[in-house]
Amino acid sequence: MTERDRQSTPAAVELWGNGRGYGPISPRHPLGGEMTDVVRGIFTRLRLPWLLQRYSKIPVLAVFSCVNGFVSIGLMAALAVVTKSPFVFPSLGPTAFLFFYTPTAASAAPRTTIVGHSIGIAVAYMSLLITGLTHAGPATATGVTLPRAIAAALSLGLTAGLMVLARAPHPPAGATTLIVSLGILSRPPMLLVLLGGVVLLTLQAILINRLAGVDYPLWAPRQARPEQDPPPPPPP
Repeated sequence: MTERDRQSTPAAVELWGNGRGYGPISPRHPLGGEMTDVVRGIFTRLRLPWLLQRYSKIPVLAVFSCVNGFVSIGLMAALAVVTKSPFVFPSLGPTAFLFFYTPTAASAAPRTTIVGHSIGIAVAYMSLLITGLTHAGPATATGVTLPRAIAAALSLGLTAGLMVLARAPHPPAGATTLIVSLGILSRPPMLLVLLGGVVLLTLQAILINRLAGVDYPLWAPRQARPEQDPPPPPPP
């Protein structure tokens, strides 16, 4: 198949348009996520009809992602500057992306987010206690020693398992647990600040998604509608 043929397939037309600039992106396409719903809701609330006609186009979604990411993490970073506390850390980035890209997914629900990060923080500190690294410097300064490798592997493994048991699978929590077990942020006061940052970002997500009219949960993820059982096969 030539490049021209690929661009004329239904999936390509659905994503990129018919060669007359960027076309609307279908929510069914993986790139669309649920961001189109968020953008449409916000533009409707702000009474921006000229943007509302273009809410599902890729450049509009890209600009919204940029602005929303800047504002979400920028507020946390400003709080970190004012309080001199680590209210912003790497794993908040993917959490923020989940909040506004797939807000109705179970992994983006407030309960899943807060429980997942809490498990990651608690398990990582426990791994530091087990390996005797609670007062050691960060791995970025001291290097990865055998105890540090054990702490990192133990924290990530237990975090993954416990999130499944708690029915709170939140992938960014895997990064949070490594931030702690690698000693980057490992003092107990810092751990409370980490969790506080997660809670504040979650409150932002509730505010923005609810403002956009998205059916975003206040705590637990929405229950999926049960699928009907298929009809029994006909008798032989």
